[in-house]
Amino acid sequence: MQITVSSSAYGGAVTAPPSKSAAHRAVLAAAMAKGRSVIHNVDLSSDLNATVGACRSLGCAITVRQCGRYHTLVIDGGLSLSGEALIDCAESGSTLRFFIPVACTLGGVKTFTGQGRLPFRPIDAYLAVFDRQGIAYTRPEGANLPLTVSGALEGGRYEIDGRVSSQFVTGLLYALPVLAADSAICVTGGFESRGYVDMTVDTLRRFGIDIGVSGDTFLIKGGQRYAPQELTVEGDYSQAAFFLVAGALSGGARIEGLRGGSLQPDGAIVPIMRRMGADIRREEDGALTVRQSALSAADIDASQCPDLVPPLAVAAAFAKGRTRITGAARLRIKECDRLHALAVNLNALGIGVCETDDGLIIEGGAMKGGIVDTYGDHRIAMAFAVAAARASGKIVIPNAECVGKSYPKFYDDLKALGGNIQ
Repeated sequence: MQITVSSSAYGGAVTAPPSKSAAHRAVLAAAMAKGRSVIHNVDLSSDLNATVGACRSLGCAITVRQCGRYHTLVIDGGLSLSGEALIDCAESGSTLRFFIPVACTLGGVKTFTGQGRLPFRPIDAYLAVFDRQGIAYTRPEGANLPLTVSGALEGGRYEIDGRVSSQFVTGLLYALPVLAADSAICVTGGFESRGYVDMTVDTLRRFGIDIGVSGDTFLIKGGQRYAPQELTVEGDYSQAAFFLVAGALSGGARIEGLRGGSLQPDGAIVPIMRRMGADIRREEDGALTVRQSALSAADIDASQCPDLVPPLAVAAAFAKGRTRITGAARLRIKECDRLHALAVNLNALGIGVCETDDGLIIEGGAMKGGIVDTYGDHRIAMAFAVAAARASGKIVIPNAECVGKSYPKFYDDLKALGGNIQ
């Protein structure tokens, strides 16, 4: 699907979609709890469908109910595996990294598959664990998937490098409580995206799992049981970030459904955009409103919120001065090399951008129209759909349907704000 986005003045209101990160965590916890859980307000993007499918592959029954715009999942939990299981993670890094250790609490043989760039995204932290514990696994030369694992994890001390992905820590936090022995996870080498692990600990506690936290060490008692729950997934700051940037660039916007005090790391979009000069306010009813603002450059450390780099790069393209984004090296191993994709596309549209090892240097200026390359990445497509609001010409986005990975209704919501999309 190819779309053309023209300049427009925003000014409408939208409700933030359900948080993908929170939904992944809630669905997995419910699947591990013996009994019935109900998870409301789930957006069944392709990533979430991968997690639902993985739960079903391990013996969990899930009923999907349409409830207005989104879905309610009725989950009869209790994962099991007596023989072999094929777990298709599609293109979801969260699904893969959460389910490898969870599936390895069970017996049998587990084979993980995936598409796109997923077979080449790092899982070395888990392979090192398998090597230490003598767990047999196979994978093809030059790729990580398909990965076939035989055997089960043991409790004990785990050391994880926190600079690659916090998802390894999350996966182990889900798995280790159900093992017989006590365990500890020690995060070494720095701890990027720590807030996502805080979200994990909060979800686990809701489902009756006790996690002790001491700095960058997590203490896990063995022999614990997940308790079924009913909960509603909160709104997603990482997706709403695109609308906050759109409103700051042109006209304004009102975004509802974003909880104040959320643990989501991407809630950092609000203070970062305010630092760049955006007029963002929390209204009495809880909604966030943003007014068109003159933006100024800033130095941005994205180590704790890397998913914000695409919308922030667009904001920087229209900001006065030179913006430096650092701490984002992990974006080179996402659905695409996002730093490279942003630099190539912004340069093609007349904005001066230099890549660094871990970020971007962006000279704010005047953006022209043109054709961009999404590289099949949902956040790149969303970023340039928003950028068109202030561009002097139309921006053409081929492969625009890639937003379905995380936010299938993104273009509908952008239109509701006043976006001009054809």
